Amino acid sequence: MSMLEVNNLVVSYGAIKALKGISFKVEKGEVISLIGSNGAGKTTTLHSISNLIKKQSGSVIFNDENITDLSADKIVKRGLIQVPEGRRVFANMSVKENLELGAFLRKDKSGIKKDLEWCFELFPRLKERLNQTAGTLSGGEQQMLAMARALMSKPTLLLLDEPSMGLAPILVDEIFNIIQKISSNGTTILLVEQNAYKALSIANRAYILETGNVTKEGKACDLIKDEAVKVAYLGG
Repeated sequence: MSMLEVNNLVVSYGAIKALKGISFKVEKGEVISLIGSNGAGKTTTLHSISNLIKKQSGSVIFNDENITDLSADKIVKRGLIQVPEGRRVFANMSVKENLELGAFLRKDKSGIKKDLEWCFELFPRLKERLNQTAGTLSGGEQQMLAMARALMSKPTLLLLDEPSMGLAPILVDEIFNIIQKISSNGTTILLVEQNAYKALSIANRAYILETGNVTKEGKACDLIKDEAVKVAYLGG
């Protein structure tokens, strides 16, 4: 049984069908990338898994449990944590307060302390800016904070929505290095990313979305060499 199974998901915004019955799986320990151009349905897919938007039909199975109709807060309690597009840090709170909110549902004080140290290892800049207001951080630092806050929830499965969006190339490299470290530490990752080359270079497998359909799937190392994928997504 896969860690996450998405089966025939259909989502509409009014008359527009955003997802037209997509299905895919995520196995424990994998990094899976969802790739597609703007409007392909990538973010909608993550939102419907987290139950932030209503599904018309289809099912989501997480760790053998049907979570299709589970409320978003209960899904978080199961260890399925999303880092939203556009970072969404609590701008008026300090870095420290943002990280503490990430661990809000946890009671294991020693575990929280350990995970905080791990976050500072991954994101040394956050340690330097611990008492700074989150809204005054740079875009890259806010992205790091959003990811660290999610890690403080101790995710089993981390959903990352466009982590490199709007970042300078040097920071994009840094964020992707960190994603690899999070993965090698045992967290399973579902990554939505417009930078297809970067996404494929760190993923085990990938699914390509076009206007609400999965049009191609396979090992990331194969897709990165695929001529059609190169032309459509890799500037080839």
